[in-house]
Amino acid sequence: MDSLIPFTTSGSLVDCVDKKVLIVLRDGRKLVGVLRSYDQFANLVLEDSYERIFHGLEYADVWKGVFVIRGENVVLLGEIDLDVEDEVPLVQVPLQHIMPLHNAENEVRKKNEIEKGKILMKHGFVKEGGEGDGY
Repeated sequence: MDSLIPFTTSGSLVDCVDKKVLIVLRDGRKLVGVLRSYDQFANLVLEDSYERIFHGLEYADVWKGVFVIRGENVVLLGEIDLDVEDEVPLVQVPLQHIMPLHNAENEVRKKNEIEKGKILMKHGFVKEGGEGDGY
């Protein structure tokens, strides 16, 4: 029965090496690039990478080049299907167009996180990494 359980260690990344992947980080950033290497801690090396910034159905790309990602910051890693990549109903726009919208969205998100932290603090919970921060 154990043979039916999927192998979920960093060794299962071997099938993604040399393929185009999308990675979502803990801070919400999304990176697209070619996975070139990884280690036992799921630290990743992306080549020809860029950060993809979304707002609704629009997006812009910011070139990053070779990018090293610490494994603990990875939330999701998925292979991009090159056959259907162009069929996704997204519109690429210039970075200058999307950045003000993205920054405004981030400000709202930060304010909401602060409010949520205050509410949780009243009930005895502490935000992750906030122990001893005094807020």
